[in-house]
Amino acid sequence: MPVGTISKRAVDGLKWQPPGPSQQFLWDTALRGFGVYVLASGAKAYVIQFRRDGRSQRVKIGPHGIYTPEKARDEAKRLLARVVDGADPNAEKRERRAARTVNALAEEFLAHVDQMKKPATGAEYRRIFSKHILPAIGSRRLVDVTRADIAALRSSMRQTPVLANRALAIFASMWNWTARLGHVEAVANPVKGVERFREQSRQRFLTSDEVARLGEALDRVEKNSRIDGYSVQAIKLLLLTGARLREVLHAQWAWVDFERRAIFLPDSKTGQKPLHLSAPAMAILADLPRIEGNPFIFPGMKPGSPKSGLFDSWKTIRREAGLEGVRLHDLRHSFASFGAGASLGLPVIGKLLGHTQASTTQRYAHLSDDPLYRAVDAIGATISAALDGKTGGDIAPLKKPRGNAK
Repeated sequence: MPVGTISKRAVDGLKWQPPGPSQQFLWDTALRGFGVYVLASGAKAYVIQFRRDGRSQRVKIGPHGIYTPEKARDEAKRLLARVVDGADPNAEKRERRAARTVNALAEEFLAHVDQMKKPATGAEYRRIFSKHILPAIGSRRLVDVTRADIAALRSSMRQTPVLANRALAIFASMWNWTARLGHVEAVANPVKGVERFREQSRQRFLTSDEVARLGEALDRVEKNSRIDGYSVQAIKLLLLTGARLREVLHAQWAWVDFERRAIFLPDSKTGQKPLHLSAPAMAILADLPRIEGNPFIFPGMKPGSPKSGLFDSWKTIRREAGLEGVRLHDLRHSFASFGAGASLGLPVIGKLLGHTQASTTQRYAHLSDDPLYRAVDAIGATISAALDGKTGGDIAPLKKPRGNAK
């Protein structure tokens, strides 16, 4: 096993060398028993090694990244000094693991989620933990949580079956993450074997008549100033593009390419993607005034911020249109349904919606631009005609964008 002084440069340069054992170590020359290992995956962690009762033992300090070499060295000194005094770090570690509560581990798990997931996902995890999981079992030791506890949690949420299933999935994810840290056994996950509630599909597709009613309602509320024009146009753009709500509300003018007829989103639920624009969608953007100093297409109340949401506006509009129960996300489903009704093909529709594709098809992306624009124009023309109360219509001519508002 190689020996060398453990520094940031040394640890950053440490690579797993095939062939060899699954763990390959670098041991410190200054502090005997202090080391770091690297796995074939590239993951690295700091450890101490010592002899106790004639047997070699090893204790993991923590992963590189969370621990710096300096912080790991300080912890190694503390642990090795306790070994000299007769302590058993491995036994103490097992006791600490067994004593850890769901409350304590949930906070660490949520910090991990914040690093690995989208902000909206992290916020939803926190909401479900704080409102449902932690009040029920937060004070329990994680190792003491049983299948009966999870079944009781599910039953307490029977009025919201979809949310109950989500809570169970999140707890299972936390258990598996904790198992990877060595606190519990993955096979003992108490969520296993707990039956989930049946879920009813919530997809809702607007008909041409309903889209016509929606168009009339949008015009009425905008004319009588019950809802601001930006909210009205944002809702139209959601229907005309099939985009997700945040993709539209957080879009910036700098991302709009009028020549290529797309909003190039640097990030979305599925990563980078172009939001292809039909002629009616282009016309909406061309007519929207820009607010000086605000980069967002749909500006919010605070200077330089995007519009925070459309929930209140949508409640008013759907009531005006007689579309109670229709969600904003159903506009995305409706966009897809109009495309399917036009026999455009599921692969094309899926690409317009930004659904993930097999990596092998990405090399042909440039060949699919023309059918995509024909598809988005066909959908846009149909929806635009329905918004105007017509059964059909020609594609509207493109308009030049307005300049910045003074």
